[in-house]
Amino acid sequence: MFHFQDLFKWDRFIAPTIIKSFYWLVIALIALFGISGIFSALTLMAVSPFGGFILLLSALAGVAVGIIFTRIAAELILIIFRINEHLGAIREQGQDRQQHY
Repeated sequence: MFHFQDLFKWDRFIAPTIIKSFYWLVIALIALFGISGIFSALTLMAVSPFGGFILLLSALAGVAVGIIFTRIAAELILIIFRINEHLGAIREQGQDRQQHY
């Protein structure tokens, strides 16, 4: 959980908790743009049925691709932070072993 005091401590990263909020914000924006594209496609179908159908397919494909790429980007950021945590744990284990010798 993210607390306000965490902003002033450097031993804990706040990005992993905030990235999830940004992920859902971007998903909501993608959904809004997708709905806008669908309505534009339905409006265009009155003038040009084939053009409207192509726009409808591209809007749906854009939503799907946007959601997939957003998830991949969020996971990559979280993986980078997790790698950092694991490297810190490995470093601490190495320091503990050096102290025992």
